[in-house]
Amino acid sequence: MTAAIERLGFIGLGNMGAPMARNLAAAGFALTLGDLDPERAGRLASETAATVGERAASFAGVQALITMLPSGAEVRSVLLELDGGLAAALDPGTIVIDMSSSDAVGTRELGAELAQRGLALIDAPVSGGVTGATAGSLAVMVGGEDAHIDRVDPILSTLGGRILRVGPLGSGHAVKALNNYVAAACFTASVEALIIGAGFDLDPRAIVAAINGSTGRNFNTENTIPPQVLDRAFATGFSLRLMAKDVALAQALAQATATEAPTCELMAQLWAQARDVEGPEQDFTTAARYWARLSGREIPGGER
Repeated sequence: MTAAIERLGFIGLGNMGAPMARNLAAAGFALTLGDLDPERAGRLASETAATVGERAASFAGVQALITMLPSGAEVRSVLLELDGGLAAALDPGTIVIDMSSSDAVGTRELGAELAQRGLALIDAPVSGGVTGATAGSLAVMVGGEDAHIDRVDPILSTLGGRILRVGPLGSGHAVKALNNYVAAACFTASVEALIIGAGFDLDPRAIVAAINGSTGRNFNTENTIPPQVLDRAFATGFSLRLMAKDVALAQALAQATATEAPTCELMAQLWAQARDVEGPEQDFTTAARYWARLSGREIPGGER
């Protein structure tokens, strides 16, 4: 019987990674922590955290390593390039769990390279935002070999309420990109409906209520637009940079599979424009402000 995993490495202590690491520590896993940002590594974790390059040797002996980084480029850099690559410090048999939103094609390439070093890779990106990361209720979309996923299931179950096995390596990242593309398209269409309605002097809250009572209902109209857009919070914790990147990943997947996807291509353009105008680190919901300004309008809050 394979021994249970007790020692974990965790790289990436941002808005999502920090609460995820805390949940793992609370569940009893022994963690070795690191981040690409030295200031954040010390501020958000503890004296046990440092930059990856400073403490690569300390990751030797971990049975699994989680990466929660902005993109697959950073994951590759950490594992194979930065200061010689963290993979060189990992023991054969270590399972790398990439929970970042990475490029699916690149994930398969990375998996092949890690396999040559005796390391296993599964991709397990998440959905649910900072709220889900804090509550341990994320949806986890997992790609990889069943035997590897079985072994890390206690880790994934600590972080998520729904563990969704979606196929071989790379499938998790592919499904995550497609999910975020659909979510972004729903947000775009929902905000556009409010902007059109504002031009006809309609109450935006009445529009949202009608949509939520009919066939246009979606996660954004139910959970995101009322507090974040109409109430002007703009504080989901998910940036325009990340949303634009995820939609671009879906577009790249369409191109890699020779798929005509005009709506996806348009979404990639619209979100890139919003990112560039509003600023990459602004909350993704601020795209609504930009799109309203294109028509010379603001989205009014409306009556409660």
